[in-house]
Parts: sequence; C-alpha cells; structure tokens
Amino acid sequence: MQPTKTGILLVNLGTPDSYRTPDVRKYLVEFLTDPRVIDIPAVPRQLLVRGIIGPFRAPKSAATYKEIWDDEKGSPLFFISQELRDLVAEALGDDFQVELAMRYQKPSVESVLNKFKGKVMKKIKVIPLFPQYASATTGSVHEEVMRVVSGWQTIPDIEFVNSYPENPGMIETFVERGKAHDLDEYDHILFSYHGLPARQLVKADEGNHCGQSKECCFVRDEKNYYCYGAQCYSTTYAIAEGLGIPKDRYTVCFQSRLGKQPWKEPYTVEIIEDLAKNKGAKKLLVFCPAFTADCLETIFEIGDEYAEDFEKWGGEKLTLVEGLNTHPRWVQAVADMCRN
Repeated sequence: MQPTKTGILLVNLGTPDSYRTPDVRKYLVEFLTDPRVIDIPAVPRQLLVRGIIGPFRAPKSAATYKEIWDDEKGSPLFFISQELRDLVAEALGDDFQVELAMRYQKPSVESVLNKFKGKVMKKIKVIPLFPQYASATTGSVHEEVMRVVSGWQTIPDIEFVNSYPENPGMIETFVERGKAHDLDEYDHILFSYHGLPARQLVKADEGNHCGQSKECCFVRDEKNYYCYGAQCYSTTYAIAEGLGIPKDRYTVCFQSRLGKQPWKEPYTVEIIEDLAKNKGAKKLLVFCPAFTADCLETIFEIGDEYAEDFEKWGGEKLTLVEGLNTHPRWVQAVADMCRN
C-alpha cells in the first residue's frame, strides 16, 4: 500500500523575533549575508553586512518594525502567514500536513522540514510565498531545502513550485481587493513590486536575453519565462484586465532600493514624485502584488513613508490596497496549488 500523506511546506521571507534592535540586527545579518541576496564575494559581503549595514541600519529598522508590530501577535508577516497556514490545512484535510517556515529566523526551514523527516510521505511540496521568481527569494528557499534534505538517508519525492505570477485565484483576489475602492476616484494606479539589483536580473538570465531592449520585460515569453521583471508585468496585466484599467492609467514600478548600484527601474518613489510634482496627481492607489502578506514594505514603506512623501510633493491621498493575506479566494488558490 502506497503512502497517502503529502507534506506541504509554505515558506515566507522571515521577520525579527521582536522590534528591538538586537533582534532586528540578528535578522538583517542572517538575511543579508545570504549570497543570493547580496551577491558579492563572501569576505566583502560579511564586512559590509556585519560592519556597516547591521550596526547602522538595525536601529532605524527597529523603529519602523515597532510602528507595525502587534502587541499580541507580533510581526504582521509572521502572524498572517500562520493564519494562512491554518486555513490552508483546514481546507485540505487529513491527507496533507501543512507547515510554515521562514527562510530567515524562526521557524527555520530546517526545523520545519525535520517535522517530515522519518515519516513515510507520498511527497513534500515546497511553495514559497513569492508569486514571482527571484534568485534572492524563491531560489534561496529552494537551495536551503536541498541543502537540508541532502543530509537525509531517505529523501522522498520533493516538488518545488517555481512561481505563479498569473495564478487565477491570486489574480481574482487582487481584483476583489481593488474593487473595494472606487477606481475612478484616483488619478493614477501604481503596481509596486519589490526591487532587485539590475545585475541580479542579468545573472538570472541563462539565455542572455535580459536588457537587450528597454521593452524586454514587457512581454513574458519562452525567452524570459522565469524573469522576475517579466513576471511582474504579467501579474500586472492580469490584474489590470480583471479590473478594466487601461494601460495609460497605471504604472509598474519597483520599491525598496538599497545602496547606490542600479536596481530594477522605474523606482516607485520617483514615479510618485513625478506624478505629484509634474502630472498634478492628487490621489494614488497602490497595489503590491509581490507580497502575499502585508508587511514592513507594504504597511510602512508604502502606506506611511511614500504616502507622506506624496503629500509633501503636493498630493492629497495615497491609498494602499490590502494584500492577499487570508482572503478566502487566496486560501483556496494556495490549497489548489497544494493539490495540483
């Protein structure tokens, strides 16, 4: 008789144990010393992160984490991901064991994978909670899973989900979130994705297609199928189509730039400034479709910092669209990915 139980490993990025500076520094060091995140040689990477970024950025990051921290539940990214795990487990039933790990900090990928170790599983399915593939996110999760199971004597069938930028349930959820707003009220709509260093996009392009034209990310095809930029645009097109938004009413942009090296453009903050100062925009609506759970980058960076910048530059109102979080259609979509 064959085993019937499937292990599901949901993985999100991670979060500090608390908003206190030592915990934030610990998180930043683990996160930023990952060679897939800061892709420079090991020695300068360690010196940069441990000697400069960790000590100097941690206090500021701690203050921002404190702004969004829930006194009872903790970090929004963590407790929303936990709630998603529980709802997906309920939807799937007894033939599935659904677990949640964080790529950085707790619970670690290794500690959660060990919950499957020693059990006779039909297979383990790994679903990173990042709709668009990037080496620094999904790639890092897959690498860590392979590192852990390489030490097991019995390795069951393992299935990796690479990306799902046009997943119907995900798109439908964002469309429903968008319909909660009067779209005609806004002068322009932004689809803001987490940024990546431009060199990482080039490195991830195995076919030397990246950057050959300014429009190379605008259409996702067999040449750039796994390209982060192309996947971001394909997600945007699907949401915009579902909401009936014409192309001249929205812009795709990228946030969270770190350092002075070129990152994926256009930068969200520069688009917001231009819309306020030069285009006369007074009201902006912002989707963040790279994030499956609202977190520091959505709640604080967009909802607070960029909203304040927009008003400073002459705008009146910047509104953040709620993320996927635990919307029932998104729960169903994740459960469907687990089954199929």
